[in-house]
Amino acid sequence: MSELMHVGVDLGGTTTKMALIDESGKMIDKWAIATNTIDNGSHIASDIGASIVRKLGQLQIDRSEISGIGMGAPGFIDMATGFVYKAVNIGWENYPLKDELEKLTGMPAIIENDANLAALGEMWLGAGQGARNIVCITLGTGVGGGIICDGEILHGVSGMAGEIGHITVLPKNGAPCNCGKSGCLETVSSATGIRRLALEALDYNDSDSILRDIFEDKGDISAEDVFDCAEKKDPLSLVVAEKAAYYLGYTLGAISMVVNPEKIIIGGGVSHAGNTLLLPLTKYFKKFSLPRAFESCTIDVARLGNDAGVIGGAWLAKTKIGRIRTV
Repeated sequence: MSELMHVGVDLGGTTTKMALIDESGKMIDKWAIATNTIDNGSHIASDIGASIVRKLGQLQIDRSEISGIGMGAPGFIDMATGFVYKAVNIGWENYPLKDELEKLTGMPAIIENDANLAALGEMWLGAGQGARNIVCITLGTGVGGGIICDGEILHGVSGMAGEIGHITVLPKNGAPCNCGKSGCLETVSSATGIRRLALEALDYNDSDSILRDIFEDKGDISAEDVFDCAEKKDPLSLVVAEKAAYYLGYTLGAISMVVNPEKIIIGGGVSHAGNTLLLPLTKYFKKFSLPRAFESCTIDVARLGNDAGVIGGAWLAKTKIGRIRTV
């Protein structure tokens, strides 16, 4: 039998990315469509299904040449059934995504949380190549996480493993989080959290700062501004960047003593800060870990960017569906 190809799908709140990838990880084609969230997301699966079928037609690829579809979606998911319990930004509640996708395409599908999918992509073709025990953390608007143990995503009994962004790092006087708790890692180490810390710092500190100049010029600041100014040794920005790295290092130090990873991969927009983030982060990771756990682990920046999710989806189709179909 000839080698199968694999479809990866990464569902986002505004855009859905898709790709057709071969056994070796070579991208045959990739494309994207707008995510239609009207009517509680009831059109999303049909849009995706139609787009995949249309693309295969354009490329003159028969469905028998496809192992299946590996898809990542935000929200709480039962991977065994592909059932989405809740995806707030999409509008789904108790939605049978796997069944719908299979019915629409005539191909087997497997569904996973989007952050976990990115972790699998980095393990296959990105910063985690060759490693089988990985913690992947995405620092964007929020903080996403995926934990891979011995090559497999860790889900936990109700699919909540890897919710790193909602580990409490400030038990007292923490800022409210979207999850309903207060003081989560997401409130201090996400791009949104870093911006909030910086605005607070500007509010209670009157000293001269490049960051203040940017704020007065634009009327706002971003996490990127904070790290750009920290790189220029702006004192106020250095304090904010150090604080974000402290809480992230504290969290990763604790995680390292539970799962003992060989790789920690930092992705998302905040990871573009490079060493301005990684150097203080490594310092605090060392402080809060144990020597044996620290010495056996390296911290690296994610390499696949926006392709991580579709590559992870293809990996799922290749390893979980393809293996079954070729037996």
